[in-house]
Amino acid sequence: MAKENSFDIVSQVDMSEVSNAIQIALKEVKTRYDFKGSKSDVSLDGEELVLISDDEFKMNQLKDVLLGKLIKRNVPVKNLDYSKLEGASGGTVRQRAKLVQGIDKENAKKINLLIKQSGVKVKSQVQDDQVRVTGKSKDDLQQIMAAVRGADLSIDVQFVNFR
Repeated sequence: MAKENSFDIVSQVDMSEVSNAIQIALKEVKTRYDFKGSKSDVSLDGEELVLISDDEFKMNQLKDVLLGKLIKRNVPVKNLDYSKLEGASGGTVRQRAKLVQGIDKENAKKINLLIKQSGVKVKSQVQDDQVRVTGKSKDDLQQIMAAVRGADLSIDVQFVNFR
C-alpha cells in the first residue's frame, strides 16, 4: 500500500512578532513630528490590539504605521478584525482590532469546496480550527497548496506538517 502524504492548513499569528511590531511602531510614533503632543498609543490586550489616538485622522495614521511594522515582521494583516471607532476618556478615540487565530467554519467550508472543485484526488477534513489534506502524491498536495494560496479567503493561511 502506498504511503499517504498530508499537510495541515492553519491560520496562526505569531504573538511575539506582533509584540515586536507594536514596540517598533510606538518608537516611530514618539519620534514623528506629526504625532508630537499626541496621545497616541498601541497596546496588546490578550489577542486584541487596542489603538488610542486624539482623533480619527491621527487614528488612521497610527494604523498605517502599525500595519507597516506588522507587514515587515511577516504578521498576516488579513487576520486583523477592526471594531468600530469609539470615544475614550480625555477626548481621545479608541479602536480595537481582534487577531483572528484559526480557521472558522465558513472559511473551512470554502477551502473544502475549493479542494473538491480542483479535481485533484486528495481528501480533506476539518479538525477544530484547521483543515487536514491527505493524498498519495506530493505533487497533488502542492497543487492544492497553490489553489488555496490563490483563493480569495478573508483570512491568511499557512501550511504546516507537510509529510
